[in-house]
Amino acid sequence: MNKKINHSKPTDSEIILGILNNSSSILKHLYLAYFPMILQLVINNNGDEDDAKDIYQEAIIVLHGKIKSGDFELSSKLKTFIYSVCRRLWLKKLHQKSRFSGDIKDYEDYIPVEQEIEHHQEKDKQFAMMHTALKDLGEPCKTIIEDFYIHNRSMQEICEKFGYTNADNAKTQKYKCLQRLKKLFFNQKNEK
Repeated sequence: MNKKINHSKPTDSEIILGILNNSSSILKHLYLAYFPMILQLVINNNGDEDDAKDIYQEAIIVLHGKIKSGDFELSSKLKTFIYSVCRRLWLKKLHQKSRFSGDIKDYEDYIPVEQEIEHHQEKDKQFAMMHTALKDLGEPCKTIIEDFYIHNRSMQEICEKFGYTNADNAKTQKYKCLQRLKKLFFNQKNEK
């Protein structure tokens, strides 16, 4: 009989245990969960997506090696550990590429670990809340907002799609929809 797959987010301890047991699903989770944070770190600091992939791969190898050595003790969140390793590796790579001159220690303050992670977590939370608010907004507002802000449609296109008499009426409706969206978003925020 097959064990049911746990689709909830694994804990740091479960991830470490999964790495010890060579779990491919745990490694996949690591890549999906934390790579976007590292991609943003590298891109914001003179790198590109390929650089981020290389750095992330190196960090996972470091983590894997430390866990397999048997004396790995996690003194922070795993996310923080991975971010710190990637940050250190990226700073070394920048130094080797000579994009920065001087000692690597001179630049460590420019990429603060805890603040950066907290910032990403807050942004993720706000995006999730905005997604929920947009879902709760209802029609036609949801489509108007998505058409204008996500699909970059003009007010004239929206006017024609929804049958408004002119673009100004469509613009007025978009404004009212935005007000409702803000209210839904901030009501969620106040409840949490």
